[in-house]
Amino acid sequence: MCGIIGVLGDHEVAPLLVETLKRLEYRGYDSAGIATVNNGVLDRRRATGKLVNLSDLLVHNPLAGKAGIGHTRWATHGAATTGNAHPHSCGPVTVVHNGIIENFRELRAMLANHGLTPSTETDTETVAMLAAHHMAQGMTAREAVKATVAALHGAFALLFLFQGQEDLMIAARKGSPLAIGYGKGEMFVGSDAIALAPMTDRVTYLEEGDIAFVTRSGVEIIDENHAHANRDIVRIEASATLIDKRGHKHFMTKEIHEQPTVVAEALGRYAPSGLPSFPDRLDFTQIDRVVMVACGTGYYSCLTAKYWFEQVAGIPCEVDVASEFRYREPPVTPRTLALFVSQSGETADTLAALRYMKDKAAIVASLVNVGTSSIAREADLALAILAGIEVSVASTKAYTNQLTILALLAVHAARQRGHISDAAARAHVIDLMGLPDLMRQALALEPQIARIAEDLAPAPSILFLGRGVMYPTALEAALKLKELSYIHAEAYASGELKHGPIALIDRTLPVVVFAPHDRLFEKTVSNMQEVLARHGLVTLITDATGAALASEGTAAQLILPTASELCAPILYALPAQLIAYHAAMAKGTDIDQPRNLAKSVTVE
Repeated sequence: MCGIIGVLGDHEVAPLLVETLKRLEYRGYDSAGIATVNNGVLDRRRATGKLVNLSDLLVHNPLAGKAGIGHTRWATHGAATTGNAHPHSCGPVTVVHNGIIENFRELRAMLANHGLTPSTETDTETVAMLAAHHMAQGMTAREAVKATVAALHGAFALLFLFQGQEDLMIAARKGSPLAIGYGKGEMFVGSDAIALAPMTDRVTYLEEGDIAFVTRSGVEIIDENHAHANRDIVRIEASATLIDKRGHKHFMTKEIHEQPTVVAEALGRYAPSGLPSFPDRLDFTQIDRVVMVACGTGYYSCLTAKYWFEQVAGIPCEVDVASEFRYREPPVTPRTLALFVSQSGETADTLAALRYMKDKAAIVASLVNVGTSSIAREADLALAILAGIEVSVASTKAYTNQLTILALLAVHAARQRGHISDAAARAHVIDLMGLPDLMRQALALEPQIARIAEDLAPAPSILFLGRGVMYPTALEAALKLKELSYIHAEAYASGELKHGPIALIDRTLPVVVFAPHDRLFEKTVSNMQEVLARHGLVTLITDATGAALASEGTAAQLILPTASELCAPILYALPAQLIAYHAAMAKGTDIDQPRNLAKSVTVE
C-alpha cells in the first residue's frame, strides 16, 4: 500500500524515480508523483491513474534535478485527485508518506492558529505544513523533522526533501517499512528491497521509531529516543527481487502456475527426510492451545489449519481476524502458541496483534513471505513461506504455501504430542509430497476451468459452498472472485444453507460446490440437492468418485485428481483461483492491480 522511493544521485533522477515506481505498482495505487531539487528549487509533477499518465506528463513538462523523491498513492484521506496525490509541499518542505496520521485534524487546527491552512483533503499535507512551520520558527531541517515526527500519532513511513538542500533526504519510520540503500556516491530510500534492487544490493532496514538523515556520503540514524543507532547493512539477492512475467499475460497466472514448484520447495525445506522438521523452539509438548491471527487470504489459510490442528493434532485452536483480535483483548493462557500469518510481513493489523501478544503467549511465531519484514523481525520465531516474490495483488502461491506449511506443522504437533505415530506422520508427509504432481494435473484442466468461468462471468452474484476443510476454500474462492472480477460472491458452510442463504436460490443464481469424496461428501451432496431442488445452477468441483455419485442435474462439473483430506483444500484452491482469473479476463478487469486494493496493507 503506497510506494516510496528517494534518490540522491549523480545523474538526472526523474527517469529513475518513475522506473522504480513501476516496480512498486504491485502494491496497488491510484495516483503517482515525483519531486526534485534542482539548483536549490523544489518542484514536483503529479498525475492520477496509472504511472503512464505521470510519464506522459513528464514528456511534456520535464523535471530536472539529481535529488528527488517519488510516490504511488493508495487513497485513504481524500479522493484520488491530482491535488491529493503525493508529494505534498509546504514552503521549503516536500514529503511523501505511507500510512495514517491519526491526529492530523488536531494538528491542522493548531496550524490554523498560525495562519497555515491546507489545500488538500489529505493527512499527509499536515506533515509538510508542520515541518514548514517549525522551520519558519528557525529550526533546521533536521530539528524540524524530529519535532514533527514527535507530534505525529499513527503509523507512517515518511521521506522529506528540502528547498535549497540537494544533498539531504530525511526518512522516518513508525509502523510502515523503509529501507536505506547504499551506492557509490549515491544513496537511496525505498519502501522495500524490490524498490532498491536495480540500484543497490546493500540495504539497511530502519527499525521502529528510527529517523535517518541521508546524504550522498552515507546515513546517520537515530532511534526513537534520538540516540545514535547502528543498524546492520544486509545484502539482498537479485533473485529475491526479480519481477518478470516470464511469458505469461499477467503476474497472477504466472504465480498460479508456479505453485507446484514452490510447494515442492516448501516440502523440501520443512520435511527433508520424510517427517516434518521445524525449529526446536516449536515444542508442542509445551503447548496447550494455538491462536492464529491473519487478514484476508491468510485468515482463510488459518481457518483451514484450525481443522488440522484440532483433528490431526488434538490441540484446541482459535483463529481471529487481526483487525478484531487486539481490540477484543482476549485472555491468553501461558502455554499458548500465537502464530501470525502474513504474505508481506508488514500487514498493520497483524503486526499490532503480534505486539499485543508479545508478552502474553509462550511463543510468538510468524509465517511470512518476506524474511526481513517487521512481523518476521518482531516474532520470537519466523517461518518462511518460501513462495518467492508475489506481485499480483490477489494472493495465490503464498496461500497454497501457507497451507502446505501449516499442514506440516499440524502433523509435526501431532507427532510431538504422541497423538499420531511416526508411521502415521510419514503417511501424511507422503500424501503432501504428491501435491506438486496433483497440482500439475489440476492446472492441465485450465481450458475447462476457463469455459466454466466464462459461463459464470455474466452473473451478478455467485454462491460458493463447502463443508469441513472445504468451507474455508469456498470463502477463499468467493474472495478471489470479488477481488478480481468485481462480481458479488458469498460463501457458506453448506450445512448453513437452510438457515437463511437458501432464500437466495433461484434459476438465475450460480452455485459452486466444493465436494471431494471425503467423509463429509454425502452431507455436502445433500445440501447440494437442496439447491438443485430449487433450480439453482450448480457447478460441482469434485473427484472422479464424487462425480460418478453426484453429478446428475448439475450445470457443470470439474473433476480433479483424487487427494487425501489433508491435501484436498490445497489442491482445490487452484480451480478457485483460475475461476476468478478467467472470470476477470472475461469481464476485462485489471487482474494484477484490482481497483481499490493494495498488496501490502500497512494501515488499519
